[in-house]
Amino acid sequence: MGLTRRGFLMAGLAGGAVLLSGALTRGSDPPGTRAGGDGEGYVTMPGVRPPELKARRSGRTAPGLLLLTAFRGTDAADAMIVDDEGEPVWIHRSDRLVTDVRVQTFEGEPVLTYWEGVRRPGGYGYGAGVVLDRNYERVAEVRAGNGVEADLHEFLLTDRGTALLIAYPEVAADMRPIGGPRDGRVLDNRVQEVDVRTGEVLFDWSALDHLDIEETLTPLSEGADGTEGKPFDPIHVNSVQDDGDALLLSARNSCALYSLDRRTGEVRWRMGGRRSDFPIGGRLEFAWQHDARRQPDGTITIFDNRFAEDGEGPSRGMVLDVDEAARRVTLVREFADGRTFGQYMGNTQVLRDGNVLVGWGSTPALTEFAGDGRPVLEITGIGQGSYRAYRSPWTGRPAAGPAVVAEPAGDDRMRVHVSWNGATGVAAWRFLTGSDASRLAVAETVRRTRFETSATVRRARYVVAEAVAVDGSVLGRSAPLAV
Repeated sequence: MGLTRRGFLMAGLAGGAVLLSGALTRGSDPPGTRAGGDGEGYVTMPGVRPPELKARRSGRTAPGLLLLTAFRGTDAADAMIVDDEGEPVWIHRSDRLVTDVRVQTFEGEPVLTYWEGVRRPGGYGYGAGVVLDRNYERVAEVRAGNGVEADLHEFLLTDRGTALLIAYPEVAADMRPIGGPRDGRVLDNRVQEVDVRTGEVLFDWSALDHLDIEETLTPLSEGADGTEGKPFDPIHVNSVQDDGDALLLSARNSCALYSLDRRTGEVRWRMGGRRSDFPIGGRLEFAWQHDARRQPDGTITIFDNRFAEDGEGPSRGMVLDVDEAARRVTLVREFADGRTFGQYMGNTQVLRDGNVLVGWGSTPALTEFAGDGRPVLEITGIGQGSYRAYRSPWTGRPAAGPAVVAEPAGDDRMRVHVSWNGATGVAAWRFLTGSDASRLAVAETVRRTRFETSATVRRARYVVAEAVAVDGSVLGRSAPLAV
């Protein structure tokens, strides 16, 4: 317990449980507003503002919650889990850059992962992959090895207890073939497989050891001409995935997908770009793409940004049928609304029920499509964009208990606010009050309709908030707050 700004009292600890009782009412604050505060943020999470997400649902969505990283400028972000209404379930505010929050599996258990670090000029970063358990406690932090820093574009766990990472070290290169200096400065792309527990590097691949700098489709610019302090980025790998005995890569700046032999590191094939091994034309053409993923049925999905300058686009999610032996690729489906442009970032996720989620990257929105291409959900207002967006089942039970704040609301009343950052399955909040912390009675029970719930009750010496599930069981209990 402690005194907070404006003299509010606040508490948050795990506690016991009692059965659901008392009448169930709805909180009195209108949806989307801050419960009982001054409009600057949540009462129970001072300094954190409610996200300004807007949701429009027009059909059946897949099961699960939505995972986003809403950028606050270019150097900070809020990792979030939200429901279909855009209402937060979990908010992780960081003054560092956060990307790619998603649900993965580690040592047989579902975990929450993301990359966190600092942004570097040119659209890459230095940082580490973070693994959280269902209690939101950090169980692992994964860094690249061999003298390089893990980049923001990928942190993918494998079923071998390893992680796939990307790094962007600056190296010297002869840039004369593309009009640059002989002793130019460029960004290599390293792809590493790292043991999560030990940090041992098991695989380390260099793009410039296997790809020609002339494969780039990105022109030199004043800010990236290859001179000292202005390194040029010819390849820009932005995703990597296990693909049997190969690795599947997407590279933005060469507009190509690559299949790498895991044993030798040699390129088995290229799709797209200057040296494609597959005929690509018409609706098959993609550009500046992200997030190449092999699906269980053998198809490959990508997010086709298709946007480098005004007038290009719109962006789309693509599903490709690839015959590697015949070197033939077919467009199976595409998912686009015809009006959304993601100049950079973005992803395409095929969901278990056949729906497809498209995160529009630099355009702060996501769209979930039915399998036939009909939009069924659109969420906008995702900060200044989200690197990727996902939908996944997730059960979270924070190690810390609910946070409670009380403030006066008249001579004999008080306004009580509660949130439990990251808790899933909370259907209602029950407030217990009394003059003795060991002998409390139910004062009010209200539905959980948003991240922070509030109720006005008769003033008492102590108050406790209990998180109640649909079946009436108590999921968690705050410590008694002395008012």
